[in-house]
Amino acid sequence: MNLEESLDRVLARHEELAALLADPVLAGTETYVDYSKEYAALQPVVDVVTDYRQALSVQDDLEDMIADAGSDKDMADLAGEELQELKEKLPGLEREVQLMLLPADEADAKNAILEIRAGTGGDEAALFAADLYRMYQRYAEAHGWKFEVIDVTENEIGGFREAIASIRGNNVFARLKFESGVHRVQRVPVTESGGRIHTSAATVAVLPEAEDVDVEIHDKDLRIDTYRSQGAGGQHVNTTDSAIRITHLPTGVVVTCQDQSSQHKNKARAMQVLRTRLYDAERQRLEQERASSRKSQVGSGDRSERIRTYNFPQGRVTDHRIQITLHKLDRYLAGEMDEIIEALIAADRAEKLAEISTS
Repeated sequence: MNLEESLDRVLARHEELAALLADPVLAGTETYVDYSKEYAALQPVVDVVTDYRQALSVQDDLEDMIADAGSDKDMADLAGEELQELKEKLPGLEREVQLMLLPADEADAKNAILEIRAGTGGDEAALFAADLYRMYQRYAEAHGWKFEVIDVTENEIGGFREAIASIRGNNVFARLKFESGVHRVQRVPVTESGGRIHTSAATVAVLPEAEDVDVEIHDKDLRIDTYRSQGAGGQHVNTTDSAIRITHLPTGVVVTCQDQSSQHKNKARAMQVLRTRLYDAERQRLEQERASSRKSQVGSGDRSERIRTYNFPQGRVTDHRIQITLHKLDRYLAGEMDEIIEALIAADRAEKLAEISTS
């Protein structure tokens, strides 16, 4: 399907939805709500398409005026100047239209589950994992998102062996989905007396939060164990068996939660994480099927892939997928991450546009 056919389809669907929403029989129904959402989502696309087609129409009129031998010379000269300006704008309008037509990731509007695990580097890796956790927490706060801890396993010096949190707000997954992968830190550990720079790592996974309708889980497929919550160094958090471990038998996925105040809350949070992991696994499988012949420049989604380095001696952060380096590490760790996130989103869109143009 070429660009013009795609535009015709968008406009036709927009008109169809307008007619359907005018039907009083549908008022107040779930169908009406669904149509309203689709209509609202299409409206910005229609506005851009209208501007683009109006520009094409003006271009045709100007070219006809210039080609008309009987035209006034001054008018023809003015038309030529206007045509030149329009031709400079049209590629940008066409690109904007193409961006609007890119297939949306259905998970973009979802909330997210953030999982951070210490990798190579022992205690220093756990301290770095805690730094990353606080970085994302600050970023969420800056965007007005709700950040809630689900489970944290600390070591004896305040580092995080593992941390899981829920992040809720507008387009959370759309902005954080490129954070999945291995994050590397280069710095002198607090435990290092000789002043030598060490390299440690932590793994980040950002998963679109699943809803009940996204994945079906049968009780017979679950093994649920309870145990006593423990904190850093093995000390008991409380004296009741409130911590929960859920094993999904068909896949072997294991989820634990101990940070909530009751067994019931821990179970609910663990089920939330389990649904999300199963949903993400299926989503990853489908994405690999659709894109088996290519690897995105902003990452394959493989969480073993090194994506970013945080170099403390030089005060820089480097994203290796798009070769961007910022010399403001302190501000980045304080949650000022938008510059790299915006660049990753732009790179992803550029690649998708390139795929469309070569298909």
